[in-house]
Amino acid sequence: MLAWVGAPAGPPASATAYIYKFHTLKDSTVPAERVAARGPECQSWGGEAASTQVTRRTLRESDVIRNRMGPLWLDKTKFHVIGAILFTAQQGVLHPTAVVKTRMQVAEGGLSHMSGFVVFRKILRSDGIPGVFRGFGTSAVGALPGRILALTSLEISKEMAFKYSEHFDMSEASRIAVANGVAGLVSSTFSSSYSVPLDVVCQRLMVQGLPGMQTYRGPFDVINKVVRSEGLRGLYRGFGITLLTQSPASALWWSSYGGAQHAIWRSLGYGNGTQKKPSHTELVAVQATAGTIAGACSSIITTPIDTIKTRLQVMDNYGSGRPSVMKTTRLLLREEGWRGLYRGFGPRFLNMSLWGTSMIVTYELIKRLSVKPEQ
Repeated sequence: MLAWVGAPAGPPASATAYIYKFHTLKDSTVPAERVAARGPECQSWGGEAASTQVTRRTLRESDVIRNRMGPLWLDKTKFHVIGAILFTAQQGVLHPTAVVKTRMQVAEGGLSHMSGFVVFRKILRSDGIPGVFRGFGTSAVGALPGRILALTSLEISKEMAFKYSEHFDMSEASRIAVANGVAGLVSSTFSSSYSVPLDVVCQRLMVQGLPGMQTYRGPFDVINKVVRSEGLRGLYRGFGITLLTQSPASALWWSSYGGAQHAIWRSLGYGNGTQKKPSHTELVAVQATAGTIAGACSSIITTPIDTIKTRLQVMDNYGSGRPSVMKTTRLLLREEGWRGLYRGFGPRFLNMSLWGTSMIVTYELIKRLSVKPEQ
């Protein structure tokens, strides 16, 4: 899916939701060394590590940012409005890679063996600019409620994972990776009930015009034709394998992101006991680099499952009986062997890697634009 809601090629839906987090920190007293161990991200909101105890007051993390002049409070209305606009714009910039990836995964003949760039040019020649944005409107509008669902489940599960992992003997880096992984897994499981029908509709719009594919007048025409031929279950084609795709992808993305960020900060000299703070440029650079690494790792591991899922959701030429994961896999292996499982790998790799970087940069820009004017 965009693996984020409504975009079959991208990262997990919960990833976009997570960066929009409202992580409530309960009143508590925490040892300063633990604040330092969490790295500069924690120190940027969490007080100084100058004493043995640091008191955390109830604070919503996205309500306040800090600079040299002290705390700057965010206008939450502006934060949401600007965020919706900029994240939709980001989704639009990366949407062509989703279209290219999806077409490469389901196309018959020579198209599936072309490079992503060649397929992109071929779409432009035949359909023009609208061709590389097929399904974007449905994806963009549908993503909004999906992010709310993913956000709610993500934050609750992440808070619980951090709480219960305190009882286990593990390093700080392991706790961060495990908590992020569990949160991503739970969030994507809940959001799949919404995202699967949206994926089916978006992907069928993306591939219409290819040999053997139906043509549609719009998203409602897709829904009408699918329900008329298969019932509501047709909109949930691939629900089971989506859980196998989205949940591991989400867990892999956030585990890789947390682990990579922790390792990068340590390599830069920010570790236990350090009291120095990074610059804003350093903070964004490290987060963006970790996002790129996370997207790359996730795409390498999950592309075969994503290829099978995409073909299952949009292809109808299975002969007798209902399409299934096993039937789809056997057909693909018979046609191309194991190489066929990595159809569309290039565009998917590019999408997920660029998304990780652009998500962090976009989020930081949203915060800067949402600062309340000084009273």
